[in-house]
Amino acid sequence: MKKSVIILLVLLALMTPLFAAGATEAKEAGPIKIWAWDPNFNISIMNEAISRYQVQHPEATFEVVELAKADVEQKLHTNLASRTTQGLPDIVLIEDYNVQKYLTSYPGQFADLTSSFNYNDFVGYKADVMKLDGKYYGAPFDSGVSGFFYRTDLMKKAGFEPKDLENITWNRFADIAKAYKAKTGQYMLAGDKSDGGLLRIMLQSAGSWYFDENGKPSLVNNAALKEAMMLYKRFVTEDLMLPTTGWSEWVGAINSGKVASITTGVWIIGSIKAGTDQSGLWAVAPTPRLDLANSVNASNLGGSSWFVLQNGANRDKAIAFMQEVYGSDKAFYQTILINNGAIGSYTPAFTGDAFATKDAFFGNKAIFSDLSKWAAMVPRVNVGQYTYEADAAVMAVMENYYNGKTTVEEATKAAEAQLKNAIQ
Repeated sequence: MKKSVIILLVLLALMTPLFAAGATEAKEAGPIKIWAWDPNFNISIMNEAISRYQVQHPEATFEVVELAKADVEQKLHTNLASRTTQGLPDIVLIEDYNVQKYLTSYPGQFADLTSSFNYNDFVGYKADVMKLDGKYYGAPFDSGVSGFFYRTDLMKKAGFEPKDLENITWNRFADIAKAYKAKTGQYMLAGDKSDGGLLRIMLQSAGSWYFDENGKPSLVNNAALKEAMMLYKRFVTEDLMLPTTGWSEWVGAINSGKVASITTGVWIIGSIKAGTDQSGLWAVAPTPRLDLANSVNASNLGGSSWFVLQNGANRDKAIAFMQEVYGSDKAFYQTILINNGAIGSYTPAFTGDAFATKDAFFGNKAIFSDLSKWAAMVPRVNVGQYTYEADAAVMAVMENYYNGKTTVEEATKAAEAQLKNAIQ
């Protein structure tokens, strides 16, 4: 009897690793699952990455799930908060402004990629976004480098040549907008006075944000924020900006020729080109800067990055895929630039032929070469965890500032108090 028991135990001991291996294989079975939004940009680009990877790794399988941006965020929060990996993807796209909130709220849920990528190969302000306590947790994706896009024909009618729009300040921009309206009876720009997008462009050009380097609210003693608010007030009180609400009205204003310019992220190019009758009539100049010594003619708006879930069934496979394509494939970045108008964050790709390609829509100029140079100039800032809460707090006090009920100092104090109350 004892001999039989011993033999049985030996057999079980020998078979245990096999059972364990089988369990691991079962866990890792299935495609690498990816969550993202925007079929024409993020998902289209990810599908290109997959196609390139499968040439060398035909055994690799993927499932790309298209969701609305809000749905990605809600599902990710819900699953991570419930501490369940059931239903989570292996790779997920997260907007840069929300990255720190996820990393700090759900420690240990995202794979440490510090040793997986050479982060010196990515533009600094993008790499900073995914860094926490000295470790990196994401694969930098698209740059939201901004530009001052304008109609050359309309500006010329108002007496302005391209050289007049190069490396200007925002106050000079406002002067030009005022002169443009006086000469043409139309607006040079459109926008929503309660939207903080342009404000963020102004802030980052000066290396400033709503938070200090330690992530603490910094509105009251923020010189860049005060100047940006004063510029917003100038646009409103001097009636220099065509009022629009929502994306469709904003983009529609440029496609219809109601306004002569738009200053925003590079991702706007596809929408500008929707006005096919305007081919050859557009140009892009550096983003205006604030009247501050440390402000530059380069900034950023938006952008997203890819993150691998620490407890995903295919974590290691997902990391290997991201490394091979997003972390080293220069030809991939050339392709998505041409096909999707996407300027990535991978600087070794900035010197490729695609960036030197001249664009007939933009006066036969190599605009992506310029935009990539500006991307490398964008100041690094700490976007913190609560960019949108800060946006809301500032915009909530702007109406009283516009109508003169408060000063800029009073407005920033009120906004900071509201922000602190919202995030405490």
